[in-house]
Amino acid sequence: MTIAGFDPSGGAGILADIKTFEKNACQGFAVQTANTSQTEDEFFWIDWVGPDRIMAQLNDQLARYSFDVVKIGLIASMDVLNEVIQTLKRKGCQKIIWDPILKSSSGFEFHNTVQYSEKILNNLFMITPNWEEILKLGNGMDAVEDARHLANYCKVYLKGGHREELKGKDLLFDGEKEFSFNPKPGKYFPKHGSGCVFSAALASNLARGYSLNKAILRSKRYVEFYLKSTPTLLGVHQN
Repeated sequence: MTIAGFDPSGGAGILADIKTFEKNACQGFAVQTANTSQTEDEFFWIDWVGPDRIMAQLNDQLARYSFDVVKIGLIASMDVLNEVIQTLKRKGCQKIIWDPILKSSSGFEFHNTVQYSEKILNNLFMITPNWEEILKLGNGMDAVEDARHLANYCKVYLKGGHREELKGKDLLFDGEKEFSFNPKPGKYFPKHGSGCVFSAALASNLARGYSLNKAILRSKRYVEFYLKSTPTLLGVHQN
């Protein structure tokens, strides 16, 4: 299941997540947290879905289905995030992944600041921030050190992207253990929603029973295909 916003371009949010789930052999379900008007390169407005409506959608699905893995994306506040997580935990969800979307790829800021909560992080399986997001979640001084600190509460997958410091590597912080995942050589193009696609692929591969490192590697390769699929900001999901 994905709990995220609606992006009419299909590059990010629940549309991108559902595409990714199904290409990774998983049946996709969704709870909508926001309506937006945007294209792959411009953001116009956001209309948040109220907490009561979010919880009604979630409870309706949980009354009928069970979910071992849930991915959470765009969400209005830490209070709403906490309520969603607590509901999922009560229903037996074992792995909750939060992709902390603080800004759209076109530059629109959903949240200027986010104060992390130890209570929330302790109930998450993993967070998948990019470089800017980990700095906003942490102390804002050193992304890698912030990731190491947050890994005291849950697993942290730091997406390196084009950061010179990481040279395209992604880093997994799992308690005191650290792993790096190198990109395959190739020509890649920036994509709208690539973070959503990665976290949805990761949720899919974990739901299929792959070990964490294998699920990450499969998801990274999936995103690499997506990044090089077109020279535009909207990619094509692999067959």
